[in-house]
Amino acid sequence: MQVSGGVLAFDFGEQRIGIATGDTLVGIAHPLETLHGAETEPRFQRIANLIAEWQPNALVVGLPTHADGTPHEMTRLAVRFARRLEGRFGLTVFLVDERHSSLVAEALLKEVGVRGRKQKPALDQVAAQAILQSFFEAPEMAIAVNDYILPTSTPLE
Repeated sequence: MQVSGGVLAFDFGEQRIGIATGDTLVGIAHPLETLHGAETEPRFQRIANLIAEWQPNALVVGLPTHADGTPHEMTRLAVRFARRLEGRFGLTVFLVDERHSSLVAEALLKEVGVRGRKQKPALDQVAAQAILQSFFEAPEMAIAVNDYILPTSTPLE
């Protein structure tokens, strides 16, 4: 797949969504913000504002799975979120394996001296940054959300 220009990335969670931004021309992701709360409409309104401000050409959503790659309940919720983004905003949405994004985020924060409880406010947006950076480094590994089929043979936990 070929994407050029700005991209917004999301580390989806039921209570928090980390958001990062970057541009394919530069290939460097930056943490942007973390949305708090579980209410759908305020989340999507803020995302709409960010899309209007940053005018991305595509969106990336982290795809959470077990360590062995099998899906679980958060996999289903993240895919649902990605499909809603595509439906609402008409932008191509890619799914990117996020299995190690939280570990990468913690390491990046430690590198700049942010440790322990001080990490929590930034962790989700730095995880989104790690997701987006992995998209920039290996775009061929991303899956267009419309091409993703959630395995039904594996029970979700």
